[in-house]
Amino acid sequence: MKKALLSMLIIGTFAANAQIEPSQKKYQETYRPQFHFTPPKGWMNDPNGLVFYEGEYHLFYQHYPDKTVWGPMHWGHAISKDLIHWENLPIALYPDSLGYIFSGSIVVDENNTSGFQIGKEKPLVAIFTYHDMEKEKAGRSDRESQGIAYSIDKGRTWIKYDKNPVVANKGDVDFRDPKVFWHEQTKRWIMPLAVGKKLEIFSSPNLKNWQKESEFGIKESTNDGVWECPDLISLKTKEGIEKWVLIQNIGRGAVNGGSGTQYFIGNFDGKTFTNDNSPETKLWLDFGADNYAGVTWFNMPTKERVYIGWMSNWDDYATTVPTSTWRSGMTIPRKLSLVNTTKGFRLNQMPIENYKNLRLEKKIIQKQAVTKNVLIHNASVQKEINLNFNISTSTASEFGFIISNSKNEKVIIGFDKMIQKVFVDRRNAGKSDFSPKFAAIHSANLEDNHISIKALIDNASIELFVNNGKVAITDLFFPNEYFTKVELYSKGGKADLIGGVIYTLKSIWKK
Repeated sequence: MKKALLSMLIIGTFAANAQIEPSQKKYQETYRPQFHFTPPKGWMNDPNGLVFYEGEYHLFYQHYPDKTVWGPMHWGHAISKDLIHWENLPIALYPDSLGYIFSGSIVVDENNTSGFQIGKEKPLVAIFTYHDMEKEKAGRSDRESQGIAYSIDKGRTWIKYDKNPVVANKGDVDFRDPKVFWHEQTKRWIMPLAVGKKLEIFSSPNLKNWQKESEFGIKESTNDGVWECPDLISLKTKEGIEKWVLIQNIGRGAVNGGSGTQYFIGNFDGKTFTNDNSPETKLWLDFGADNYAGVTWFNMPTKERVYIGWMSNWDDYATTVPTSTWRSGMTIPRKLSLVNTTKGFRLNQMPIENYKNLRLEKKIIQKQAVTKNVLIHNASVQKEINLNFNISTSTASEFGFIISNSKNEKVIIGFDKMIQKVFVDRRNAGKSDFSPKFAAIHSANLEDNHISIKALIDNASIELFVNNGKVAITDLFFPNEYFTKVELYSKGGKADLIGGVIYTLKSIWKK
């Protein structure tokens, strides 16, 4: 009897490789991402305080450690040497008498403008939003203000400024998410701040005393959601043309129907941002449903602009997705680039190069004409899929690839040639009863004669990058059995596959 039971246990262990089984092993729970950052436990949302200092990339984040739903906001903290592998550190900032600690940023005060430096270490200064729940319960509109804290030990411990808040609220219900940077031309700190459905820009010589300089977004605010988590950055094209880009997260009414991220391209003179495009021109950073509140790292050693987003949808289902001990993950860090197109300047984004260190087995996909479903991979859950199709010579009305399992659950990644759209279809991807808005197709226009796809697949997510990051689509999914199968498909003719390669990817959490 014991031998039979042991045999059953062994068989069950092997079966678990395909069938999802409940597990409480740390970082091995059902749906836990294996190469994306997630908190050790509890709730996580917006990335905060992204900064590089003394060889370490810091990732702070909105965090409620006691439950897997939103609650009193703390700043969680992790560090990395490569932006891929993460070490969790103790919570950095806790709520206090002024309120919860909402989103914000961190700068390296190289010239000690704040006066916080004591020893040799440059002070790291956090600028964040206080949210006073007592004022909210009392119905007061001045519930949010901006505070600062500083660290003189490489971000390990934090001291809150004794004269907080440094920017008081004059009556705006939504008054938050400072993303501060140093503007070299005017020798001042600049603070873009999300205020209702617009942006306000403040400046300061010392991070303590701030004055309002300008506003932006009244005409551009044509959606239902408040503005959140702004980021104003400068980028150059490969030809050397410099433009300013305002990344602006929007709580509701995005291209995917819920929360999302719009961006504007223009100029900034140290006081005012001006938009190159008309208010009718809507530029979206990501066409999926699950990339929100993203911002870039301050003080990058390579001077590149590297972005990371919260991989969920705040407006539609962030608090109800079917995870257990933790909730929410971050996107893969992405390098942003500025390109000059026939329609104007646009942002491209691609995963940072360091993710390639996770590659394991490699499989070459040969050139072929696809006229039916063709199985090209059936191993491992975590993988990177690279495929190139010739659109102009393909006669199929629709083609692409499908990831699926033995339960006939699937996600379709395709190109519809008739309407010239690339899409991710997760309508039959597994669990969706937690939200009526989850089972959906997310698409983007693509008016090219070829399609080059890079897809990063984790336990419960896909990040799709098309034509060198011209289009990005980020979507979650929750199958009842992990997706291991990858099939090419076409409808109504042939799809000319130029070639491809698939890599399995190793976990960042397993030793």
